[in-house]
Amino acid sequence: MKIDAVVFDIGGVLELTPSLGVTARWEEKLGLPAGHIDAQLESTWLAGAVGELTEGQAAAEVANVLGAHAEGFMADVWTEYLGTPNTELMAYLGALRPRYRTGLVSNSFVGAREREQAAYGYSGLVDHIVYSHEAGVRKPDPRIYLTACDALGADPAATVFLDDHEPYVEGARAAGLHAVRFTSNAQAIAELDALLGLSRPSAPPAGPDGRP
Repeated sequence: MKIDAVVFDIGGVLELTPSLGVTARWEEKLGLPAGHIDAQLESTWLAGAVGELTEGQAAAEVANVLGAHAEGFMADVWTEYLGTPNTELMAYLGALRPRYRTGLVSNSFVGAREREQAAYGYSGLVDHIVYSHEAGVRKPDPRIYLTACDALGADPAATVFLDDHEPYVEGARAAGLHAVRFTSNAQAIAELDALLGLSRPSAPPAGPDGRP
């Protein structure tokens, strides 16, 4: 079946998000044992990822653990979460419209849509965005991929999904989508182009002096 919809992950794909060591840095700053913050906030992170908490409720739970330091800590968390833009891949995805229906599927946290829209303008880049905190399910649950397909009006068998995390790639395949694991821009673009039947001009051969 010809592919007519393309869906990307966000973090680690469209956003480059290396660990900034936020929790470890704050634990050292506050004299807390290693692992203390995530242990105390594990249920908050999980609930916020599937919309079982509002952003205000999540902030209150962080404040219960970190007190007056909560706001500064969360500012650093969001800085790490948003990363930096993968401009080449954003341009590639944007250029697929209107020939293909396009979307994003992200394991997210309450507040992500507003912050990513402000930083990267995703609503203008693709046709639809599915955030786990709004959908109530996370990758690799097949339902989140099918939610994206439904929103795009696309058959899963005619949809390809790109993600950097192998279990999420496998989750997409289990839901009936084609899927590619992202390891680099060049690799991802080449594999997507092959699936989509797209071709790109090759560089002209170099002359004796190394110039085209």
